[in-house]
Amino acid sequence: MKSKIMVCALFFSLITVVSALSKDVLESEKVAVGTPIVQFNLQGTDGKMYSNQDFTTADVLVLIVTCNHCPYAKAAWQPLTALQDEFADKGVQFVAVNPNDAESYPEDSFENMKEFVQQYKLNFPYLYDESQQTAKQLGAVCTPDVFVYGKDRTLYFRGRVADNLFNPAEVTDESLKNALNGLINGNPPPSEQNNSFGCSIKWKN
Repeated sequence: MKSKIMVCALFFSLITVVSALSKDVLESEKVAVGTPIVQFNLQGTDGKMYSNQDFTTADVLVLIVTCNHCPYAKAAWQPLTALQDEFADKGVQFVAVNPNDAESYPEDSFENMKEFVQQYKLNFPYLYDESQQTAKQLGAVCTPDVFVYGKDRTLYFRGRVADNLFNPAEVTDESLKNALNGLINGNPPPSEQNNSFGCSIKWKN
């Protein structure tokens, strides 16, 4: 009898946790293809300030709105660094942006971002959107949220990295990689742009 009570208690605890997590998970929203990139000027973990003008030589600029603490964001770091390696010699530049409220979520602080760069061996800039204005102007919703811009810096793709961040062996749609190849090859934007899926951005009150 006691074991049944413990099993029931564990079951309802799991239900509570899953319910809480589900309230914190969102899909990205549609942003019209052709939307101009926002102008940003943000500090990187290396202490430098980065603006749009620092990436004018890149044929493709990929902005990833992300953070430190979100499980979806954490799962995306490895495939993102792998894609940057793969496409670096094709004129593609990745830039990550963290807009989360660090007061409410200390793990997303600027100091912890510096540690993340080392931990995940990031090969692209990681910028701190302390005011959250860049994320708001982009129309970002969740972490990770991906925006791909061509040479004219208008939106080509907005969506997910892949269809299974937590189990790479089960990925059937490498959405971001496919979009990069399409843009490099001069193809029109993909007609189906699958939304990203992850933790909600932690906006300041």
